[in-house]
Amino acid sequence: MSDKLILSPLGHTWILDIDGTLVKHNGYKIDGFDTLLPGVKLFFERNINEDDFVILTTSRNDDVKNYTINFLNENGIRYNVIIFNLPYGERILVNDKKTSGLNVSKSINLERNSFSIDVVIDNNL
Repeated sequence: MSDKLILSPLGHTWILDIDGTLVKHNGYKIDGFDTLLPGVKLFFERNINEDDFVILTTSRNDDVKNYTINFLNENGIRYNVIIFNLPYGERILVNDKKTSGLNVSKSINLERNSFSIDVVIDNNL
């Protein structure tokens, strides 16, 4: 089952976790290598525009920083910034609401190791 994300036609800032969201959770530890989850590459190609800003987050430490960056680049995962060494707990996003009423923050919690999001652009937002 896919999560549905209804967005405005404005530019977007994507904040995406790496482990369990884009790649198999701890695959680099368990298998010795990362595995991109099915649907991730196609999602990036179809839904993340060149004008969008992509922030990747991870609890991975600096020991695997270069490995992680190389893996993402080799797999065509576009990003602007990666933040390493984050705590293992919740990631909290706080933003304001536009005077037009548009809620400018969205959040989806996917099942671990299962990437399925349907993006719908609503030109009325």
